[in-house]
Amino acid sequence: MTAPAPPPRVLLDEAALRERVAALADRIAADHPDGVVLVGVLKGALVFLADLARAIRGVDVELDFLAISRYAPDSGRVRILQDLELDVAGRDVVLVEDLVDTGLTLAYLLQHVRDRGPRRVELCALLDRSARRIVPLDLRYVGLELAGDAFVLGYGLHYAERYRNLPVVLEADRATVAADPDAYLGAYGATWTSAHGREAAS
Repeated sequence: MTAPAPPPRVLLDEAALRERVAALADRIAADHPDGVVLVGVLKGALVFLADLARAIRGVDVELDFLAISRYAPDSGRVRILQDLELDVAGRDVVLVEDLVDTGLTLAYLLQHVRDRGPRRVELCALLDRSARRIVPLDLRYVGLELAGDAFVLGYGLHYAERYRNLPVVLEADRATVAADPDAYLGAYGATWTSAHGREAAS
């Protein structure tokens, strides 16, 4: 008989996500009174970017997107699949990611945006897994610093395109999901142990 999957742990529930997003939005608005272009990295940042944009008050916000390929085998390189449509020359840009770990991809995208001549570019990540950092990055806006090599799902974060739609961020068991990508599907609505030791449910 197969052992049940270890239950996921809620790192950020819906209320905590709203609080983190609102705090980041307030800081971005204060830093960019003349307006800002938020550039989301598809697909992972889409959910976070949508909430972040709606939470920014009192300044003009424009949205654009970048989409990239997976790393090419043996090259360590990605390709731009969707480029910016807006002219960002002379403007303030915030590059928005769901999760930053090694920093390799984000460093590449940061230089790509800088080559467009913006006035300044800053980095915003919902989650920072700095324990895996290879390339130094200055993340001005961070929602949550992850401990160690935490494996996370939900709120745009996925495994094999699953779990993006969860309205929370979960810490899950990497080996369990690798063995069975559907292991936690349908789990939302069950009772989980939250990161703060209380019980969390939908």
